[in-house]
Amino acid sequence: MLHLIKLSVGVRDLAHLATIQAHRAVAEPPLRHQTRMQPKRRDQLLAGGSIYWVIAGHVRARQRLLDIIEDAWDDGTPCAGLVLDPRLVPVAARPMKPFQGWRYLDPAAAPADLGEAGAGKGLDALPEALRRELAALCLI
Repeated sequence: MLHLIKLSVGVRDLAHLATIQAHRAVAEPPLRHQTRMQPKRRDQLLAGGSIYWVIAGHVRARQRLLDIIEDAWDDGTPCAGLVLDPRLVPVAARPMKPFQGWRYLDPAAAPADLGEAGAGKGLDALPEALRRELAALCLI
């Protein structure tokens, strides 16, 4: 099994990503993320892999990859469509520097799911704006 990690550009927080994806799922099913490059390690990704989302400089959530399809952008340019499970799973926040495109992520390096027991505890219980301000001050 293998995962992907990707920046969620322009997204403020996990709730914002959920809203955007809910709209996309209705407007253009199935829910998918389009990307220029076709992953070469498709079979490993589809053997239980997820895409981990970097939001506002931190890995914040993951979604299970259901399929990888040949797709096309609005202008007809071919691309890969990463078909996603609509359920966003919060993960233990981890800082991540910006990068282009997506990267493979080894399961051993992936952040742990927060789960119901971990939700609302510690730093993750703080409002997103406060977390960003504390991080900018190098306090967290």
